[in-house]
Amino acid sequence: MPTAYDLLVIGDANPDVVLGPLTEPLAFGQREQLTESGSLVVGGSAAIMACGAARLGLRVAFAGRVGDDDAGRYIRDALTAHGVDTRALATDPDRATPLTVVLTRGDDRAILTSPGTLTATSGRDVPAELLAASRHVHAASYFLQPKLADDLPDLLRAARAHGATTSLDTQDDPSGRWDGAALDAALAQTDILLPNAQEAMGLAGCGESPEAAAALLAARVPLVVVKNGPQGALCHDGRTLISAESIAVTPVDAVGAGDSFDAGFIAATLRHQPPHEALRFAAVCGALSTRAHGGTAAQPTWDEALVHTTSPTGAHAS
Repeated sequence: MPTAYDLLVIGDANPDVVLGPLTEPLAFGQREQLTESGSLVVGGSAAIMACGAARLGLRVAFAGRVGDDDAGRYIRDALTAHGVDTRALATDPDRATPLTVVLTRGDDRAILTSPGTLTATSGRDVPAELLAASRHVHAASYFLQPKLADDLPDLLRAARAHGATTSLDTQDDPSGRWDGAALDAALAQTDILLPNAQEAMGLAGCGESPEAAAALLAARVPLVVVKNGPQGALCHDGRTLISAESIAVTPVDAVGAGDSFDAGFIAATLRHQPPHEALRFAAVCGALSTRAHGGTAAQPTWDEALVHTTSPTGAHAS
């Protein structure tokens, strides 16, 4: 049956203030420290992924919640400018749009977030007609949105009932527990799980290695795809472990690289590429996104990423 959208993305959308790189430890005591650069950019794992997927040529819709404030209007306009349909991005009259400050240092970063509307975002913000009109449904930032987390199993189940495939990128768990009440139920309705290496080990309760964590998680999800820093990426389908290296770029910062990786993997999968090809393509998308500040400025087109799939190894997504 024809669908209106290739991809529905559910989750967080907020401005990021990206500062860095830090050259010394963050100082309190009313000290002022200078950084080389600062940018106001599209933030939120779900929003960055949606922009990357639209840049790769997918028809993308977004469902979530922002506040009735300048930050909310900024993020709505930015998503629209990237080609994302925001008609299901609700405006909350009582809560502020989330705000995130990202402090970069080398290829690492510290992230400070004021959750705002994230605590109120729920399944009621996701129109049933969008679930029925999308080929694939992706959810992000599971642990930052407790009400949405509770509703996610039913949302993903409904999407599957309409013939869609599903994916989840939990992102980090600020509590460090990795045991959201509905997580097992959500994973039971997830076709592709997309953590980074640290998140995979947290979700699996296994600190041995990303490979071992992926194997454990593959018993709960049909396909586990792990972003593995300088080592590139790997995936496990419960039987076979596949790995892929990335490409050499000169990174500016890695903010949102993992979300661009997610966009690449889902875009390639929806174009019927097998996992080993989708993994390589996604690693390229993540690496290319690091060429500019913020998560969206350097996201590649499909043709640009395709050209780089045979390039030398080097950079990484995280």
